[in-house]
This record gives sequence, C-alpha cells and structure tokens, in this order.
Amino acid sequence: MEKALYHQNQVVVYNTLSRQKEVFEPLHAPFVGMYACGPTVYSEPHLGNCRSFTMYDLMFRYLTHLGYKVRYLRNITDAGHVESTSGEAGDRISKQAKLEQVEPMEIVQKYTVKFHWIMDMLNCLPPSIEPTATGHIVEQIEMTKTIMENGFAYETPEAIYFDVEKFNATYPYTKLSGRNLDELLNNTRELDGQSSKRGRLDFALMIKAKPEHIMRWPSPWGDVYPGWHIECSAMSTKYLGKTFDIHCGGMDLIPTHHTNEIAQSIACNHTEPVKYWLHPNMLTVNGQKMSKSLGNAFLPAELFEGTHPLLDKGYSPMTVRFSMLQAHYRSTLDFSNDALKAAEKGYKRLMAAQQLLENLQATDQPNAADEAAVNKILVGVYAGMNNDFNAAQTIAELSEAASMINTWNDQHNKVASISAFTLERLKKTYATFLFDIFGLRQETEGDNSKLSGVMDLVIDIRKDARSKKDFATSDKIRDALTAVGIQLKDSKEGTSWESN
Repeated sequence: MEKALYHQNQVVVYNTLSRQKEVFEPLHAPFVGMYACGPTVYSEPHLGNCRSFTMYDLMFRYLTHLGYKVRYLRNITDAGHVESTSGEAGDRISKQAKLEQVEPMEIVQKYTVKFHWIMDMLNCLPPSIEPTATGHIVEQIEMTKTIMENGFAYETPEAIYFDVEKFNATYPYTKLSGRNLDELLNNTRELDGQSSKRGRLDFALMIKAKPEHIMRWPSPWGDVYPGWHIECSAMSTKYLGKTFDIHCGGMDLIPTHHTNEIAQSIACNHTEPVKYWLHPNMLTVNGQKMSKSLGNAFLPAELFEGTHPLLDKGYSPMTVRFSMLQAHYRSTLDFSNDALKAAEKGYKRLMAAQQLLENLQATDQPNAADEAAVNKILVGVYAGMNNDFNAAQTIAELSEAASMINTWNDQHNKVASISAFTLERLKKTYATFLFDIFGLRQETEGDNSKLSGVMDLVIDIRKDARSKKDFATSDKIRDALTAVGIQLKDSKEGTSWESN
C-alpha cells in the first residue's frame, strides 16, 4: 500500500506561541485536530474575515491532500458577550435584534445564511463540524463550574469572572501575545457595570442576565448568557480533546480572545490546549488600514459587484480568492484596483494554461533541460506549501509551468518537449494544486451564452466593416472592446475574443 504524501513532505509552520517555525508533528498522526474561530453572526462578514477563512480552507485542503485525516471545526458564535480591543462590550446579536425588531435567532439565521453564501462563492469547503455557541451552553456551564472548583474563577452579583492575576501566578498569562502584564494592568480602564471585578483584566465566563436581556439560560448562578471566550474552549475540548493540534484565528484575536482561551482551558484541564497557533494577518486598502471610519471598508458582495465607490469594477469570487493566495497568510494583504486587476490577470493566465496543458502531447525525444525544469517545478510546488502554507511561493512555480505550457502550445504545435511520464505528472500536479488545494474554479465569461451571442454579433459587424474597407469603424469597435477589458484576436481562422 502506497504511503500517504505526508510521509514524503515535512510541513513547517510558524507557531505564534513559540514565535518560530516548527516542524508540524500532529499529536496523533495521521489524525489532525484543527479549530478556527468562526463568525459572530450579527452582521455580514467583512473582507478581513473572508481572508482568514480562505486561509484556513487552504490549510485544511493541503493537509487533507497530504493524507492527514483532518477534523476541522469552525464555530458559529450565535450568542455571547463580546469584548473588543476598543473596550466595547455587549451581546451584539441581542442588540441587533432590538434594532431590527426581530427575535435574536432571526438575526442568527439571516447572517449565518449570508456567511455560508459568501464561503460558497469563495469555494471554501465546509468544516467537518460547525458547532454553535447556543448548542453548547451546557458544556460552557460545566467548564465554568470546574474552573471555579479549581480556584480560578469567582462569582459576583453580575457575573462569574476569571481571576487573571491568580492564574498568572502559576502560568504566564501573556505568553501568547508577549505583552507585559503590568503595562496591560495600567492601561486597562474600568468598564461600566463591572465594578465588582477583583482585577481589571478579569473577564466574564458567564454573565447574569438582567430582566430585559432576551437570550438567557438557567445555571447554578441563575439565568445567564455566556462570555465570548468560554464557548471556543468548551467546543474545542468536546470535539478535539483537551489538547489538539492547530488553532487558527486572526492576529487581532491574539491579545484577548486567544490569550483568555489558553488561560481558561489550562485552569480547567491542567494542560496546554493547543500545540500550534496559526494567525493570518490583516487587510489594507490602498495601503491604509481597512475601517468604516476611513470609508474604505467594503463587503464581499460589494467587491463582487463593483458597487463600492473605491472600486473601478466588480471582481469575480475566484479573482478575489486568487488575490488572497498571492500573499502569504502572515503578510499584510493590500486590496486596490491595481492589485485586483493584476490578480485577475494572473488567475486567468494559470487557468488558460491548464486548459492548454490538457491538450498537449508528449514527444518521443524529450529535451533534457525541459525535463529537468518540469521536475524542479513538481518539487517546488510542494516546497512552497510545506513552507508554512506559502501559496505565493507555489504560485510562482505554477507560473513557470504556465510559461513552458504556452511555449509548447504556440511554438511547438501543441507538443511538449518532455516524456509522456513527466507530462502526465505535470498535468495531474498542476490540476491538483489549482483545483483541489488552491480551491480555484474555472470562471470563463465566454461560457455565458448571452455574452457569447452579443460578441458573435459584434464580430460579424466588424467583419462586415472590414470587408467594406471601413477600417475606422473596425478600429473603433476593437478599441471600445479593449477599453472594457475584451480583446479581439485576428488570425487566419477568423476573429476570436477573450476577457482580460
């Protein structure tokens, strides 16, 4: 029986906890436990969320391709008291329900459906399990009880709080973030309604529901609703165990959410919860941080449709996905019209090369240099992904292959100057990385029958103008089409077109 590919491919990942690259060695290979913080479904996910989820999808796809049996959890936060880095706190779902004058679960349903639609548009695979916070209230209450029994939480009239300073006496609370605890204590302000906390950094495990609070569950402390952090620890423990392999989440989650996850998990289970912490970086727009206040934040649908004032046009979901793959997940990714247009061109070039590749024939007299170049590419595509899921490095290798494919097609009459064995390896590997690992799909606007029909008519009109030596009209049609991204190609066989 052939060994799984992970036996031949050593994956190296950057672990935020150790601040260095480490060889990926699952706790119980070939099984891999992977948890990603999912959306809080009170509004549509922003583009930064989408980048993170797309990167988790890339990791899931590649580890699965290598033969690991990955259990991938991505939760839905449909209840909970969320604390942001700005100090804003509250039950956002209940607040949105009051604004829209509907039940909280209507808000949850509405935005969960939208989230799944966007993930489908970006061709992200569904996770193995998608647990919800409301479906695991019992587990969160039980975990809170255990933390209290272990002496790391206390009850006040308003909530059950985690005692950060007491925990820090036995474990470095800021180990993941690397921040100075004393500075955090000095810079943390008191929030309204939390005057009974013993320490400024203490965070709520369970909040006692006031009479007007809509979402509430019975507990040993009366009716409560959960804090933000406890749900991830409870769900990951239930489905992945007290310690699991990979925990993903945006870099903005490191100092608070993930730091608190580690603290409460250790306080409950007496062990480190995660072996490898992986964090995608942030998005910028035209070099500036994406934010509503700057007017440069746009939703995925606005990006697809081109309805935001900062966009020259809409970009297809696969162009957006490809643009995300072009930057390493730990690098800042800048969205701009120029960057998106470049991504669109690069995506179409690789896709076009794949179609040409399928029609190439092998030669009986392989060129030794080309054989060596292709074999180098076949090694290089794996080397890129093995290097902390560096899709950009792998794309560079595929681009080299695309150049060779175009040369073989155009200059060698569709005959590749490599052996049949190497050609079949190239075909299989190229398609595997494009479709199975990168999760790209063919998006050929020429497949649209209405557009094809219109273009056939335009080409006929231009052909008629040229036959009458009306070159001014012919050139006008060509130039107008070029201006909107459609290129005409004249040849002996006739005129064809492609969308740039």
